[in-house]
Amino acid sequence: MVIVMGVVVLAEPLLWRFAPKLFPSQINAAIDAAAGCQNTEWYQVVEGSIYDGDTLRVERGSQELKIRFCGIDAPELKQDGGIEARDHLRSLVAQGDGSIGLVLIEKDQYKRTVADLFVIRSDGLEIHLNSQMVMDGMAYHYEQYSSSCPQPDVLVRAEEIAKEQSAGVWAKPGADKPWEYRKRS
Repeated sequence: MVIVMGVVVLAEPLLWRFAPKLFPSQINAAIDAAAGCQNTEWYQVVEGSIYDGDTLRVERGSQELKIRFCGIDAPELKQDGGIEARDHLRSLVAQGDGSIGLVLIEKDQYKRTVADLFVIRSDGLEIHLNSQMVMDGMAYHYEQYSSSCPQPDVLVRAEEIAKEQSAGVWAKPGADKPWEYRKRS
């Protein structure tokens, strides 16, 4: 692993462009507080279940849950950036061992479980998937639905970083937000 311009770069070439960026220390502290809370439950990601950049399925024993990421909205698959967001999430999850930590928050109108999600990498570092997707420009902070998230301020800061770097969705500032796209579809 090498750190280049604030980006953790893994040896595998495919993961080069999907490696997580390092968060400033105040964001790391907030993530550690959320990830280490006693409400974190551990599940296995269901193989092939990462549909898009903000939804996946997990299982534990006979229990299976469809998870919606708290406070973020990734481009729809048919939108510009939709497939890239899905593939980026897959690459982040692949950095763990298949286990995923969830801080369960609520059920949404579609009966999906809304959660904060974490992956522990083989080197012991945590990836807070919600904020990492936003910071990497693969999802927007969905402010309308982030008030119940454990760390909404982390999502705000992650989006500021993505905007500053014109990352992902912010490379085209006039692009439709996913919620606008869904209204027209």
